[in-house]
Order: sequence, then structure tokens, then C-alpha cells
Amino acid sequence: MASLNIRNVEKHYGDLRTLKGINIDVEDGDFLVLLGPSGCGKSTLLSAIAGLAPVSSGQIIIDGVVVNDIESADRDIAMVFQSYALYPTMTVRRNLTFGMRVRGASRQQQDEAVKRVAGVLQLDQLLDRKPSQLSGGQRQRVAMGRAMVRQPKIFLFDEPLSNLDAKLRTDMRAEIKKLHQREQTTTVYVTHDQIEAMTLATKIVVMMGGEVQQIGSPQVIYEQPSNLFVARFIGSPSMNCLDGTLEAEGSNAIFRGRARSEFGLRIHLGPLTENLKPYLGAKVVLGVRPEWLAYAEPGSAHGLIEAVVDVVEPTGSDNFVLLQASGETLMARFAPGVGTPGQQVGLAIDSNKTLLFDAVTEQRISRS
Repeated sequence: MASLNIRNVEKHYGDLRTLKGINIDVEDGDFLVLLGPSGCGKSTLLSAIAGLAPVSSGQIIIDGVVVNDIESADRDIAMVFQSYALYPTMTVRRNLTFGMRVRGASRQQQDEAVKRVAGVLQLDQLLDRKPSQLSGGQRQRVAMGRAMVRQPKIFLFDEPLSNLDAKLRTDMRAEIKKLHQREQTTTVYVTHDQIEAMTLATKIVVMMGGEVQQIGSPQVIYEQPSNLFVARFIGSPSMNCLDGTLEAEGSNAIFRGRARSEFGLRIHLGPLTENLKPYLGAKVVLGVRPEWLAYAEPGSAHGLIEAVVDVVEPTGSDNFVLLQASGETLMARFAPGVGTPGQQVGLAIDSNKTLLFDAVTEQRISRS
């Protein structure tokens, strides 16, 4: 196991900067997920950590040692690829031990490693098969096993589940989670799938345009996104982001939607704190997760938002309900069976859970 520190790392291809001043600290035993859309730089960063793509500037430090000039094979890391990268003519056993044979490990060392890894990943009955005789999930377990036989300082995963169907992805997520809990090996995992990130990570790095947008635990990233990009990218359905202005009503802050009529959207945000006063009259964006909108009978309580159901998307465990409210479109997560197209409903919002963003900088506004 090892720590990993990335200091001011840049990667340039001519005039194109694909990594821009990346700074990340990964503690011993962390499961770090690099998350972002295609082209954000996450795979480039993983390749830089692996030594497959030398950085243009900055430092990559493993266990206190700068490894920029150390060859990939000598960094004591193991990588699991999206495409499995198994040798088709070799059995599972020989795929697992290939690297050990290249390094001159004894037959006893190879057998001991295969026994340990096969037991953990349930490959015991598959050792004499070839990759063509395995399912996608089994091939991925073999690819993981080949990385594990080395007992490396750091595991690197490059979108390892993207080629699997939905059920296999769920099963393999659990396998990877159990593996990390058992081995406690420092892991860096690349994905564009936020569910993988939320379920696997101890720490998430959200990237966009070659830059780090936010680093934090899955819960912090979800509940306290640092800017509008993170707010919209994390969550399915994504956060409701409403344009409007901030107003005062006595000692309270009020969000007013774009429709300026007396029927326009008005949401109470709680006390008007000193941090909010500079934004009075300014354009802001209100962020509300779908599950932060609670269903209520219209007119049953003061302060409810009156809305009309537009579209209902049942998922079995929830109903995702698209609503029209005072000229705004909102997505809510209701209980199964709640919501019918054309139905008038009330929406209650917990002001403590609403988020405000600066409409110009797109950064979250601290209210305390």
C-alpha cells in the first residue's frame, strides 16, 4: 500500500493543454475515483500516474518518491484495462502468472499467488479455461487477478466495467468493493459513470476540461457541489437549477424566479445572512435535488409551491415527475404511484437543503 501525491501536473500536446495544474492527495488505502465526461483528462491523468504518458511539468509522487523519471514497470503499480487485455491463447492460470514468469518468479511463488488470488476472486474452477470460454464478468475478474498477483502499491482501473451489461456492472462493482475492503490497497479508478463513483469511492475528483472541479467524499460532492458544473453532472436525474434573483423580505432571503409577475416563483430560503446580503438584487441560480421536493396536497400548508404534473416516469422504486410551476420546469422524485399527468400538486422545499450559485462565476454561495 502507498500514498500518491500529484503536484501541479500539466500535460501538453503542442498548444493543447489536456491537464492543467492538477493537485491531488491520495492517502494510503484510499479508493480515489477520477470522474468526468469524455475528454475531461481523467484517462490522461491515469496514464501519467502509470508512467505511460510522461507529464509536461509537475510531479507524481508515490510513497514519498518522485517517479516522473521512473519507468512504468518499476513504479510497483498494477493496471486493469477496459479491454481486459488478456492473452487469448493462454489459460487463465498462465494469464495470471504471465508477469511473474517474465520477472523470473519461481514456480512455487506462482502457485502460491494463483491460489491466493483465485480464492479471493472465485476463479478456482476457471484456471484451465481460455478467455474465449469465459463470460465478460469472468474475464474482468481474471484481469483483476493478474493485477493482484503482484501485490502492488497502487491499483489503477481504467473504466473496467464499461464493456459489461447492466447486471454484470452491478455484480462487478460489488466484487471491486469487496476486493478493496479486503486488501485495502490504494486505488485510482477512472469512470464517467457517477453511480460507479458514488458507490465505490472514498474520495471523488470531478474533472472537466483538464481541470479539477472538486475533490471530496461522495456525500459532500452530492450535497455540497462547489459549482454549477458539479451540481448538474452529479445526480440522476440531475439537480434542478433555476435562474432568478435574490431578494429580501424582512430578515429573510427570498429567491424569485424569472417570471416577474405576482404569480412568479417565490421560494423562502431562510435567514438573510451577512454572506447573502452582497447578492441582493443580483442574478443567482437556485439548486434543488429532485428528492428535496416533497409532495403535498395543494393548499394544505402555507408556503407550498403550486405545480402541475407534466410527465411521470415510473422506475419501480420511485416516480420521477416533471412539473410546471410558475413558469419553471422542475423534476421531483416521488413515491411509486404518486403523480398523474395534469394533476395539481403542492411542493414543499426544505430551505436548509437548497443551494445558491453565483450566476456569473457559477460558484456555490456560502450562506453561513
